Amino acid sequence: MQRERVSENVYWFQSEFYAQVTAGAVIGPQWAVLIDTLIPQETTQIKEFLENDLLVPVRYIINTHHHADHSWGNSYFPEAVVIGHSLCRELMLTKSRSALEEAGQDNPYFREISIIAPHITFAEGSISLRVGKKQLQIFATPGHTADSISVLVEEDRILFAGDAFMAVPFIVGGNLEDAVKTISEIGKMSLENIVQGHGDIILRGEIEDATASNLAYLRSIQKIARAAARRKDPLQFLQAQDIEMSGKSRVSLGGVAEELHQNNLRALLKEVLKERGAG
Repeated sequence: MQRERVSENVYWFQSEFYAQVTAGAVIGPQWAVLIDTLIPQETTQIKEFLENDLLVPVRYIINTHHHADHSWGNSYFPEAVVIGHSLCRELMLTKSRSALEEAGQDNPYFREISIIAPHITFAEGSISLRVGKKQLQIFATPGHTADSISVLVEEDRILFAGDAFMAVPFIVGGNLEDAVKTISEIGKMSLENIVQGHGDIILRGEIEDATASNLAYLRSIQKIARAAARRKDPLQFLQAQDIEMSGKSRVSLGGVAEELHQNNLRALLKEVLKERGAG
């Protein structure tokens, strides 16, 4: 796990094992807020750093969405109160529990953890949380998933965006138009840093280009999916459309970028074909 101090009492963590997934922590004088948990195999490293090095327990965990690499480490903090979208709670109590049970059949490690769904939820508006001198604003940022939320550290203008903002936008199980709207809005927030759900921290001078790149990528894959729907062999056509043709690097996100790209294309093709069938 990589670790970096982003600003005073604000930390960033990045997985060395899975797709450069990230987490964060905001440290108060007596306790900390953890934003996502990495994959559970790495959560203990965050816990040791916060409790043994910084000497603060985690009082709150904010899950940016229900996916395993952001929320399955919750159970390592049994005293913490978990905050998330109301849909995140619903999905964790259903989809995540089923997925964890299935994972445990193949790997005994997953039998030792449990799904801890958000205790405090919201569906509209935002939640404010004070941590020492830092004010956090928690609000919905749908697109990657319908339950996606982000966390703004107001004083520092640091946004923990979860998977609403990634080096390669991923919309399987989400909605492309929602993602376009969310990414556009994030780009206009006058931020100092964006902590992506996967990938490196985006600095202030890089935000405009990163936003434009992500929006261009989403429009590109939308066009590719529509073109594929007109072909006799649409899947073969998609396989020939590598990620670099849509302006993104194949080596990003620990080497899984092309896989994510192809999954995006297949999901969009399915949507296009469904729409045409309905018409």
